[in-house]
Amino acid sequence: MRETELISLIQRLTAAQAPGLVKGIGDDCAVLRPKAGEDLLVTTDFLLEGVHFLRATHSAAACGWKCLTRGLSDIAAMGGTPRYAFVSLALAPDADARWVRGFYGGMRRLAERHGVVIAGGDLTKSGRILCDIIALGSVRRGRALRRDGAKPGDRLYVTGLLGGSALGLATQIGKAWKRHLRPEPRVEAGLALARLKATACMDLSDGLALDLHRLCQESGCAAELNGALPLFPGASIQQALSGGEDYELLFALPAARRAPVALAGLPITEVGRCVKGRPGQVLYAGKPLPAAGWDPFGSG
Repeated sequence: MRETELISLIQRLTAAQAPGLVKGIGDDCAVLRPKAGEDLLVTTDFLLEGVHFLRATHSAAACGWKCLTRGLSDIAAMGGTPRYAFVSLALAPDADARWVRGFYGGMRRLAERHGVVIAGGDLTKSGRILCDIIALGSVRRGRALRRDGAKPGDRLYVTGLLGGSALGLATQIGKAWKRHLRPEPRVEAGLALARLKATACMDLSDGLALDLHRLCQESGCAAELNGALPLFPGASIQQALSGGEDYELLFALPAARRAPVALAGLPITEVGRCVKGRPGQVLYAGKPLPAAGWDPFGSG
């Protein structure tokens, strides 16, 4: 198909209207009109063939779903409401219109679940499929959850279960494989955490060990994990600590304010606490925990 035909196809596959969207796909720019009293949240991420997925094992629909998840999970971690997505695709020569339909079909199913409009993007050709997602969301002015607000004494919690995606990638069977292919961005939990006024929050995209290290670095504190990690059935401790792509939320609350046992239908588990110490240092069972996890530039 020619580029103009692909653009027309994508317009049909993603057609939607939303408050605040003045002009979407079809012009040089989208035109958005934010509400008064809101801060805009903007995030971008890649989904790359050969790095994040293989066409031999990942359907086009699963790729579209996961691509959008990567953006929506960041919005969720900031306590925001996702609004729009911009998707740029570099298509391999053998990625035909059928693959494009599947990709946008999977993406649109997740977008509709969260009221997100796919409002633009770009197309080109490449030796492998490359997907770039830009997600926009909104939050009440000054109320965005950030990584830099945790204090010594704060308790640390996670939503849901850890290690499922890594287990699924290793086994490619059962519920764990489904968890890997169609992860759920924790948007409703993020909104609930904004109402709880969590002191810090981030999503677990690269593994608890690495992501907690990052949160502590930003907050200028250290952390101790108490060992009570909520494992996905069959997952190992190592998969929970460094497997990545769980897309659960890691958050901190003052010690005097305990988290509920569940948020937005997800179990909440206390996993440790923030302490004084070298910023970024994490202890697990009393020993230093390496900041190992998904790092495209490292060996961990």
